[in-house]
Amino acid sequence: MAVDGVTAPNSSTSTTNTSSTSNSSTSKTAAEKASLDYDSFLKLLIAQMKNQDPTDPMDASEQISQLATFSQVEQSIQTNSNLETLITGNALTNASSYIGKPITSADEKTTGTVASVRVYSDTMIATTTDGKEIPIVVGVRVGTKPTTTTTPGS
Repeated sequence: MAVDGVTAPNSSTSTTNTSSTSNSSTSKTAAEKASLDYDSFLKLLIAQMKNQDPTDPMDASEQISQLATFSQVEQSIQTNSNLETLITGNALTNASSYIGKPITSADEKTTGTVASVRVYSDTMIATTTDGKEIPIVVGVRVGTKPTTTTTPGS
């Protein structure tokens, strides 16, 4: 996905692919697996009810408790998937605000003006108009000019 020079490549880091990050696919896989597990649980529950000892039936409250637990797990996975989508959208919004602003690397050795930003599941990398790449990590300055040291009276 490209927004004003901002790209969000998938795990293969292609800048033209519009698919989601690897976290999205991971949460989809987890959701599908949980759904399969949930279906398996229901089948097991039905089989358990069919084959239970009529003189000593399973406690209904225990069955409801098990069903509720599986429902909570499924809802948690769906919530995580929605949060990942929200975080990715937020990262793209933040990244687009960096375009055209001055940037200085954390070690202050690389500076430039941000031309584009690539957003990954775990980091963002800014590319300057000079073609230099600066990972956006703690200590990177965006939007402020690098400080120059001058001695008084010079």
